[in-house]
Amino acid sequence: MAGIHSCEFEVFGKVQGVYFRRHAEMKAKNLGLRGWCMNTAEGTVKGYIEGPRTEMRLMREWLKNTGSPASNIAKAEFTHIVEKRDYGFKNFHIRPDEPKDHSNKLSQRSKTLKINGVPN
Repeated sequence: MAGIHSCEFEVFGKVQGVYFRRHAEMKAKNLGLRGWCMNTAEGTVKGYIEGPRTEMRLMREWLKNTGSPASNIAKAEFTHIVEKRDYGFKNFHIRPDEPKDHSNKLSQRSKTLKINGVPN
């Protein structure tokens, strides 16, 4: 078996609402890579890939330069590629979106209610 390598990534630009994760999943599966990707609260897509070094390089290039047809990639950042003993995932999948921080909105709403004289 070829060596297993892994890295984390984050892609910036117009990458949410354009089927970026679905296309990333298809590309990773076609390359035989494993891992995951997800939308972040900051509007990026982050993830983790693992597999043979050659396929990892191809996926990194795809994440940097291609993406989904409707995406517009501003930049992609990657951690260093690390060699592993075993796979950590059975396949590549899309994780649920990262939760957005609603605490600031709730505290702002609470202040507005107090200003308008409406009890909490």
